[in-house]
Amino acid sequence: MNGNSTFRHDNVALLSITEVTAPIEVKSEVFDETLADTLAELRLPKGLLQRVAGVHARRNWEKPGDFATGSAEAGRAALAQAGISADQVGLMINASVSRENLEPSVATRVHHEMGLGPQAMNFDITNACLGFVNAMTVASTMIDSGQLDYAVVVAAEDAQRVQRATVERLARPGVTRHEYLNEFASLTLGCGAAAAVLGPADRHPEGHRVLGGVTRGATRNHELCVGGFDGMFTDTKGLLDNGMELVTSAWHEALADGWDWQHMDRYIMHQISDVHMKSVATAAELDPQRIPKTYPQLGNVGPASLPITLALESEKLERGERVLCVGVGSGLNTAMTEIVW
Repeated sequence: MNGNSTFRHDNVALLSITEVTAPIEVKSEVFDETLADTLAELRLPKGLLQRVAGVHARRNWEKPGDFATGSAEAGRAALAQAGISADQVGLMINASVSRENLEPSVATRVHHEMGLGPQAMNFDITNACLGFVNAMTVASTMIDSGQLDYAVVVAAEDAQRVQRATVERLARPGVTRHEYLNEFASLTLGCGAAAAVLGPADRHPEGHRVLGGVTRGATRNHELCVGGFDGMFTDTKGLLDNGMELVTSAWHEALADGWDWQHMDRYIMHQISDVHMKSVATAAELDPQRIPKTYPQLGNVGPASLPITLALESEKLERGERVLCVGVGSGLNTAMTEIVW
């Protein structure tokens, strides 16, 4: 491979990572009860979300639009944790899939609610569930270049509109088994928010060094998972098979360029399901005990899943431990970034 499939950062540190848990818990049994007639008609058992996906619950916001406020809350907490003031921030990137309008960017609202000044460039990066990892790479590159000192990356998701539309569609008379399974993944989605602050490592020896990583795309698969305001339609097997092929290819590409990730202390992955986690662990021969899981109680929170997991796991990490962030986004794209804690 040539070009930018692998990359390295010279002077970037992760200064903080925070998450905001959406307040309302929705257990998977709720969907079994709501869709009981459909399941009976299709002769499908209850408990599929728990047994197949491993998702027992997810969280919801109290009202529409709260996701952006959740981003701002996570961002303010990340600044406080890092000890960085709002007027020091030169860049704020929102990586959310969720949005209420096509324009303006979600970043403008989060920028305003965080109280950032006019000096802070702000924009959205959307790349399905990979957005947060991509945004960290863009911010880190800009810090390395000397264009800015501090950057905030945020992401928050609101799955409620998709949940409601999916349930209404699956509850209608005459729905087929294929249609049900094609939208099954929509019922695993959850809400939440996360934020990170990045800055120059030479000024922050207490920070966690962002070393670099690899990116790789297989965009021939762009029709395998297509989502909108009204639902998400997924070729589950095709997405898993091609996603695994992509992740494996990226892993070997990184190895050929000198990255050795076989024995990391933690693997922080995008949170999807039991099947996906087990598949990655088996393919890469990873210790499952080193792969923290948040999807059983939080579901798939899109691009916020990975940073939420890292934020929750950060209290257990010790100085010097190696962390690999593994992101995958429908389309398909993947990125892996190493951080030394």
